[in-house]
Amino acid sequence: MADKVKISPAQGKLGILLPGLGAVSTTFIAGVLLARKNLLVPVGSITQMQTIRLGKRSEERNPLIRDAVPLANLSDLEFAAWDIFPDNAYESAMKAGVLTPEHLNLVKDELEKIKPMSAVFDKNYIKNINGPNVKSGASKLEFAAQVREDIRRFKREKNLSRMVAVWCASTETYTEPKPVHSSLASFKKGLAENSPDISPSMIYAYAALMEGVPYANGAPHLTLDIPALAELARAKGVPIAGKDFKTGQTLVKTAIAPMLKSRMLGVRGWFSTNILGNRDGLVLDDAGSFKSKEMSKKSSLDYIFQPKTYPNLYGEMYHKVRIEYYPPKGDDKEGWDNIDIFGWLGYPMQIKINFLCKDSILAAPIVLDLALFMDLAQRAGMRGTQEWLSFYFKAPMHADSVYPEHDLSIQHMKLKNTLRYLMGEAPITHLGLEYYNYWGDKTQ
Repeated sequence: MADKVKISPAQGKLGILLPGLGAVSTTFIAGVLLARKNLLVPVGSITQMQTIRLGKRSEERNPLIRDAVPLANLSDLEFAAWDIFPDNAYESAMKAGVLTPEHLNLVKDELEKIKPMSAVFDKNYIKNINGPNVKSGASKLEFAAQVREDIRRFKREKNLSRMVAVWCASTETYTEPKPVHSSLASFKKGLAENSPDISPSMIYAYAALMEGVPYANGAPHLTLDIPALAELARAKGVPIAGKDFKTGQTLVKTAIAPMLKSRMLGVRGWFSTNILGNRDGLVLDDAGSFKSKEMSKKSSLDYIFQPKTYPNLYGEMYHKVRIEYYPPKGDDKEGWDNIDIFGWLGYPMQIKINFLCKDSILAAPIVLDLALFMDLAQRAGMRGTQEWLSFYFKAPMHADSVYPEHDLSIQHMKLKNTLRYLMGEAPITHLGLEYYNYWGDKTQ
């Protein structure tokens, strides 16, 4: 058994800051409120529902993660959000149409008290929506100062001991790193000079990190993965994680692709299309925002299949991703996958998947888990990129010296082994040789 990492206790209230008070955020908040009243069950949340095996199988130690690891309790969570629309959390949830009015009305009073702070907004980064609840200022540095004051005020008013931030707003247009992103000094200069290459999401992340608040990016656009903010996170000793919640189609891909690779089955083509009609779908109807999402969704297969290592199986695979805005769907997203595979002697086969899911229902437990795990990381003294949380992301952030791990089962093992390490428990390798007398009795 390893030495246990010193983790500060989860005392006091934990504030969760959410850029975006739309379908995902309101589904998350309402779900937590309902769960802590024991009215509904937080299905999909690893922190609340899953056990963790400790030691050998024969020991039968399988506590719930929330009982084994010092996580914040649901009763200690407080919520705040920014949004370009002025609707409170109840009004926004009703408009999103994810949860039923019957369930929302059970926590209506609490939801109505959560009113969005004015948002940092730039039409150049999100083209297809607009709203009146936005900040005004002379420079992006001033916007950052306003967000920092929002964070401080939330902490004072709710008497919080700690905070985390999770981006739940829309996908910004695709951008690539620019000179202004190359260092913290150049980034600060860019804020003061109103650099067009600094996005609203970067302003939120900068403000949170300056206030010592861990930050997770739930969207695919460029934010935390620039040298300037990575430098700031290290300097402030703050955990960061991202990017893009792994909810529907990519969740399926990162489970199916490892199955095919493990059996050395070839893939000639993988066609994926989605239809959805919520605000996220409207935003992604813009080419720039779609490209951010497309890059995130397409990246997993290349890393899993390793076409350079296995050119005969995956070297010529054709991969296409489509997202179509279809208003009648609302938050009910439908994903179709057609996979053309081949097996023994090159004989062709096909796999077809039709995943009818609810985007925010899949995302809400991810927000909860990330908030609790990021808070745990902060209290354990973990700083910078938290690759052990790759399980939750389509395009997981990682150290520059290694490639990202996309295989869902490996990500899951990494997450649990990190928790075991923090608890001073031995990692699980699944070798299992101690259960079998392969080499006879060595004592003779």
